[in-house]
Amino acid sequence: MSRPGKEIVLNDHEYKRLTDFVSKGTHSAKLITRAKVILDLDASRGKVYKSMAEVGRTHSINRRAVAEIWNVYLKLGVDGIVKRKRRKVPPIPQKVDGNTEAHLIALCCSKPPEGYGKWSVRLVAEKMIEMEIVETISHMTVQRTLKKLNLSLT
Repeated sequence: MSRPGKEIVLNDHEYKRLTDFVSKGTHSAKLITRAKVILDLDASRGKVYKSMAEVGRTHSINRRAVAEIWNVYLKLGVDGIVKRKRRKVPPIPQKVDGNTEAHLIALCCSKPPEGYGKWSVRLVAEKMIEMEIVETISHMTVQRTLKKLNLSLT
């Protein structure tokens, strides 16, 4: 696989930014590898041409990954290489929002059901499902939410 499209020619600022990024070592290994790949593909400063396969072998990644890194650089520049893309939507939607927290607090402050001396996290979780506040909720989610709100059931 040959290089797609344009050559990578880093200016002094980009080159210094990537070399500093690589030498600091305080970033994820994936981002550091991406920066190293771009430095290896850089055609400036009298460097010897390296094919994508050679660069891939050097960094223990396949040619397709090298091509992807190349394309990210061409589209987004150095920022696309050294910064991680943030998710817009979390992978698992949040079960407990402000409204659910309010119901949880109100339930915990209310009198426990007949036959119980106090609320337990399992009892609160079951009651929230019974009252159709949420479809499903685990006792651990109730526990984490109470802890986050600095509340306890005692």
